[in-house]
Amino acid sequence: LVRLEPPAPDDIGSCARVYLKEIGSTNCTILEQEDATSKVATIVVRGSSPNIMDDVERAIDDGVHTVKAMTRDARFVAGAGGCELQLADLLQQHAEAQPGLDQYAINKYGLALEVVPRTLAENAGLDAANIVAALYAAHKAGERSAGVNVVDGQVDATTGVLDLLWTKKEALRQATDAAVTVLRVDQIIMSKPAGGPKKGDQPAM
Repeated sequence: LVRLEPPAPDDIGSCARVYLKEIGSTNCTILEQEDATSKVATIVVRGSSPNIMDDVERAIDDGVHTVKAMTRDARFVAGAGGCELQLADLLQQHAEAQPGLDQYAINKYGLALEVVPRTLAENAGLDAANIVAALYAAHKAGERSAGVNVVDGQVDATTGVLDLLWTKKEALRQATDAAVTVLRVDQIIMSKPAGGPKKGDQPAM
């Protein structure tokens, strides 16, 4: 409400039923809406510990924001580290064709993208070096959607994991901006603490 006046009935909205219900050990006021076209919904999270509820809340929040981002751009890319490794492979090929020192920067940028499939493999208890090598072999063979299957512990072209293109693009852009900002720092000035002599320098009484 942006007007400094009593709200109209259309601004407040309506619901079919208002009642009090005990969920667990908490009394909750339920505003029930039977209209299927309602744009507001409440999700009640229950768990045996606060940590579990926090994890579920983060998962719900990620899902809601993914749907929200899909309204901007509904395109997806291969997940499970497949997109990052494909980019790493293409960037390293592009670096080989560049003259001068630029090829080293492009090559290192490509190698840095290996951290995603490598981290997935390490968190799943797999040999990261073998997994990354197998991913490179699969992508060279034309399986561009191949990723890390953490359940079976192998490289699989049909993991069924997808990442939103818009989210992936923004993550790469912000990571690149952060790296470029650090590289632009050419001088760091350290200031000494002000004041008199330190406690250890004072003569003993």
